[in-house]
Amino acid sequence: MDLTLNRKTVLKALVAILLFLSDITYGQQTPLNTDSYWVFVPYIYNPAMVGSKDFLSVGVNASFKGSSHTQLLSGNARISKTHDGYFSSPDITKFTNFGLGGSIFNDVDGLSSKYGVSAAASYQIPMNTKELSFLSFGLSAKETHNTISTDSAGIVNSERNTFYTNIDLGVYYYGTNFFAGISGVNLLGSPWKPDPVGIYDVPVSREYFFTTGIKVLISKSMNIVLEPSVLISATDSTFDKIIENIDPIVKLYLDRFCLGASYRGSGKISIFAEYKYPHFYLGGYYGFKNKTPYFKEKPVMELTFGINFQSDRHRRTRTTHW
Repeated sequence: MDLTLNRKTVLKALVAILLFLSDITYGQQTPLNTDSYWVFVPYIYNPAMVGSKDFLSVGVNASFKGSSHTQLLSGNARISKTHDGYFSSPDITKFTNFGLGGSIFNDVDGLSSKYGVSAAASYQIPMNTKELSFLSFGLSAKETHNTISTDSAGIVNSERNTFYTNIDLGVYYYGTNFFAGISGVNLLGSPWKPDPVGIYDVPVSREYFFTTGIKVLISKSMNIVLEPSVLISATDSTFDKIIENIDPIVKLYLDRFCLGASYRGSGKISIFAEYKYPHFYLGGYYGFKNKTPYFKEKPVMELTFGINFQSDRHRRTRTTHW
């Protein structure tokens, strides 16, 4: 079966799913929830992670929190190139040091609604001769259209629209059993000056992330791997509350199945699971505040669906891509 045709068909299907979700739900500021996107699509927060896996991955994420919703269509890949073979040997496909990624998002946050696109690129530097560990540098640019509606605030027929650009930067090291990364998101900040009243504020701010973790092989024959990690996040106004933004995350990979949990210093508990079928995956996420009544803060639920493509036709297809 033609792989190129398959990719076009799958991309059309994913776009249709995204449009369907946007018709039946409202959006929410991306990212809706730090934990969930870091679990399923971490390159949204650190562009240096784009292309860190040796295959093309395209996915759809849909998040729900009370009446708020998010839709995100994203993908990333390591760029490959083909070298001519000789005699009876087939052509050889090898990966380059470049990764590319991007996303399309649609969201609403209170009185603010937005949609936009992002494009990311990374450069991977091998750290050993076997090319099992890399140091990666990444850059992402985003173009967003934002609409502020103040009807519910008592100002009838008052809207403010703007297009604005933002950038993300990141550095990421990853190997067979250790990874660490640091990134800055929305580094250009808000396109408008602060509004003392707060009606016309664009809900975007500089965010900073640091993550590190290890992979512990439990059983090679059964493909069981334990991955404890920590994610620390902050904004310009929350550096003094850093303890509340420390998020330990534990993942357990059981061959094609992954399950995990996280806990934040502010009392937020999250559980998630993901299952990878041959070439595609499904996942779910549920987050809630510990000891907080349901009516005071709604839990966060997220669903993810994606496709993993094997980039090298001549390499034996892997059964799992984690």
